[in-house]
Parts: sequence; C-alpha cells; structure tokens
Amino acid sequence: MRKKNLSFWEIWNMSFGFLGIQFGFALQNANTSRIFETLGANVEDIPILWIAAPVTGLVIQPIIGYFSDRTWTRLGRRKPYFLIGAILSSIALFIMPNSPTLWVAAGTLWIMDASINISMEPFRAFVGDNLPDKQRTLGFAMQSFFIGIGAVVGSLLPYMFTNWIGLSNTAAEGVIPDSVKWSFYVGGIVFFLAVLWTVVKAKEYSPEELEAFEKERIKDKPARVDVVDKTKNIRNQMITGIGMAVVGSVITFLIYINGLTKELYILFVGLIIAGLLFIVVALMRQKEMRNGFTIIITDMLNMPPAMKQLAWVQFFSWFALFSMWIYTTPAVTGHVFGTNDTTSELYNDAADWVNVMFTVYNGVAAAVAFLLPVLARRTSNKVTHLLALVVGGIGLISIYFLGDKTGLLLAMIGVGVAWASILSIPYAMLSGTLPAAKMGYYMGVFNFFIVIPQIVAATILGFLVKELFNGEPIYALLVGGFSFILAGLLTLRVKTHKSIHIDE
Repeated sequence: MRKKNLSFWEIWNMSFGFLGIQFGFALQNANTSRIFETLGANVEDIPILWIAAPVTGLVIQPIIGYFSDRTWTRLGRRKPYFLIGAILSSIALFIMPNSPTLWVAAGTLWIMDASINISMEPFRAFVGDNLPDKQRTLGFAMQSFFIGIGAVVGSLLPYMFTNWIGLSNTAAEGVIPDSVKWSFYVGGIVFFLAVLWTVVKAKEYSPEELEAFEKERIKDKPARVDVVDKTKNIRNQMITGIGMAVVGSVITFLIYINGLTKELYILFVGLIIAGLLFIVVALMRQKEMRNGFTIIITDMLNMPPAMKQLAWVQFFSWFALFSMWIYTTPAVTGHVFGTNDTTSELYNDAADWVNVMFTVYNGVAAAVAFLLPVLARRTSNKVTHLLALVVGGIGLISIYFLGDKTGLLLAMIGVGVAWASILSIPYAMLSGTLPAAKMGYYMGVFNFFIVIPQIVAATILGFLVKELFNGEPIYALLVGGFSFILAGLLTLRVKTHKSIHIDE
C-alpha cells in the first residue's frame, strides 16, 4: 500500500483552487491599506486595523486542521472546508469595497480573512494527503505557481480597470474608487469558481487508505519515536503556561505605567491568554480529562523538532512580508513619489503602481516556482531557501535607495524569488516530518508562525514608525529586508526527521 505518483494534470487539478484563494488574498493585501486610508485611517493606525487578519488565522487554522483530520463525508475529507470557505470569502469580497465607514471595513476584513483561512488551511494538508514524499516539493511548487498567477492578476486588476477599461480611479473623499470595487467583484467570482474546480476534479484517499499508507511508509523509513513521560510533559506544560502568563503580565504592566502605545497590549495580553490555556489544559490532563481542546493545546507543546526550528524561519520571513504589505503603499507614495494626499491623482497613480509592483513579485514567484525544486535537488531545500530569502531581503532594502518606477519593479524581482520559496520549501521540509493522522492539525499550527509575526508586526511596527522613524514608513521596509536575511540564515539549522510522540 503506497501512494501512487500523480500525473502533472492531477496535481494541477488538486492545486487549482489556490488560484482563487490567492486572487482574494492579493486583493486584500494590495488594497486594504488603501481602503483604510481612504476611509480616514492615519498611517500609524493602519497596522492595528490589519490585526484582524493574523488573529483570525491564529484561531481558525488549527481548529480547521484538527476537524478536517477527523472529517469524512460524501464530498471528502478536506473538500468540504474548501467549499464553505470559498462561499464565505466571495461574499466578503463583494462587501469590502462598499464599506461605508472605517470600522465596517475593519470588521469585513476580519470576516474575509477568517473565510480565506477556512479554504486555505486544508489545501496544505491536501498535498501531504495525496502525494508521496518525492512529489511533495512539486506539489507545493504547483501551489506556489497558482498563488503567483492569482496574485499577479488580482494585484493588477485596479490598474487594468483604470487604464484598459477606463473606470474611475478616484472618487470623493471617503468613497472607494470604481476600479477597486470592480476588482473585488471579479475576485469574488474567480475565488468561488477556482475552488469549485478542485472540489469537482480532485480525489481524496479515505482515512483507511491513509492509515495503510502511513504504516507502509514507517516500514520503509522508520520514524524516531519519542516516548513522552506524561507526568513530566504535564509539568512542562504547566511551567510553560505560568512563564507565558507571568511574562505577559509584567510587560503589560510596564506598557500601562509608561503610557506606551495601546497596540502593544494586543501582543502581550495574547501571551497571557495563551499561558492561561496551557495552565488549564495541564490541570485537565492531571484529572485524566481528554478531549479536542486538550489535544489541540497539548500537541502545540509536542511539536516535532524540525517544526520548532522552522518556526523561527517562518517568523522572520513573515514579519518581513507583513511589513511590506502594510507599508509599501505609504512608503512608495510618500518616500518615492512625495505625496500623502489620498484625494490627489499623484497619490492614486502611485498606489496603483504599488499594485503593479505586487504583480511583478507575484509574477516572478509563478515563473520560478518550478525552478526551486530543480535547485533543491542539486543542493538541498535548506540551501535553496537560504538563497531565496537573501535575494528577497536585498530587494526589499533596495526600495529605500530607488527613485523611479522601473527601479521599484526590479526590487520586486528579489522579493518574488523569496515569496516563491516561502510558499513551497518550508512546507516540503515540514510535511515529511509529520504523522499522517495529524497532518491537517500541524499544518494549521504551523500557521502560528505565520500569524504571530504578523501580530508582532502589527503591534510593533506602528510604534516604531511613530516613535523611532519619525512617521516615515520606508524604514519599516528596511527592517523587513534584514528580517528576510536573518530568516535565511536560520534555515541552515533545521534538521528534518520524522518524529512521533507517544505518551507513556
């Protein structure tokens, strides 16, 4: 019982839904700051308005992963979640550009990101479910390709509607331009249809087949079995929870007495809540209570070693990306083009050029997606990821020194290489270390190390821009560039081997 090698077109069909997911994700990333500014947000307030997206992912993805591991319906295992998320995301995409106020837009972002996460999380586990080990890098590369293509068109839509079709790119104060509105409408339709294609065309293995595959795989390549001392494990969980709660409480108090920016509360109050959850679950386990809640929280403590090492790589990679998504529009309009007037033609032309920049980096990601597995075979996944992230860091840093449109596009080439690698190589490295029965859950938990840096960025970068960078968002991009390079260096310490935890 071994998984069969899938054909190119079978991998194409099972990945096609990511085209729609990234269509919506690109519209969100490239236009949300613009919508917020149009509705009256100050530049230093933009990160906190974005906080909905990462917080939602932090909660939704492991829960969806946990339940999708345990789901089997007539529609399949992962596919019900693809479809539900697509329907909700498409509705949110229609609502977002019609938000009458800033807080309606922030609330819609929350709903939209939750819905995108419902669709997106099972797609990562889908590759692990359906493909043998040797095809997984190709499977994640195929997802990267569709992500790149979807993001290219999605990011470019406002520019296309303005310059090719003639829709208005400006509007009265507090009103979203028609070019942006129609981009979101098209995105909602494409999102649903692309995911529906995968739901109809792709097949899934049953839970019984996956269990048989896993047994055969362990025979061929035995995993390292870590027998966990349950009493010691519970004690470690309690100590970890107390430590998190204490650190969070102390720093929250220091924020309060020093009158620091309120956004910092989100990060450290969140740390307190996480610590309390660890403490509660440790107490429940002492009383031999076992349910979905205790399993979800405890398995976070028992992550495979490679996952813990990759966590640091993901943290600094996504911190860099989030700094770029938040601050590229105000950095380019202000630092490069010299305007902050959201009603001016110069500002809106510059904001459209940011869409073109995002189109370039996503297009590069699509173009190099299938080259990364080739480079990885000749070197290794670790070396490939290191090189890609360093190139991305150099590209992001170079924006500070550029003063023309062409130069900005060249900078995005490096970011595109990094983006292609971020979307594929870490998942290929991780999937080979995970037990099949918890593939969806751990892929969801892995999202923590995408979400946590976004929360850190949303809470810290606004403070840094306001207090240290004199309101100049271009410096946030410099921080992001160096974060890319650090993430690349940390890749070298990742050691991938399969590990199974067994309670004594």
